[in-house]
Amino acid sequence: MKKLVLASLFVATLGSFAALAEELNGYISDAHCGAKHHEVSDANSKCIAGCLKNGDPVLVVGDKVLKFDADSATKAKEFAGQNVKVSGAVDGDTVKITSIEGTK
Repeated sequence: MKKLVLASLFVATLGSFAALAEELNGYISDAHCGAKHHEVSDANSKCIAGCLKNGDPVLVVGDKVLKFDADSATKAKEFAGQNVKVSGAVDGDTVKITSIEGTK
C-alpha cells in the first residue's frame, strides 16, 4: 500500500512540473521601460541597451511583463530589443529559461 501511495505522489509531482513548462513568444525589453518597448525598432533597441547597463531584462508578452530568474537574465540580455521564443518554466511573474531563440 505504501508503494502505491508513493508511486501516485511521484506521478502527480511529475505532472505538476510538466504543467509549468511553457513556450512564450514575446519581446525582450528592460525592467525600467517594460511594455513601453514592445516591438523591434532602432529607437527601442537603443533605449533598452542603455537601460540594461544598470538594469534587468524582462519579457513582454502581450500586455504582460515577466521577469527572469538570475541565471536566465544573462541569457535574455543577449536578445535585448528582439522578438524571441522562450521555452521554460513560469512561476508567478518569473521565467526560468530552458531555451531562447530570436524570431522575426
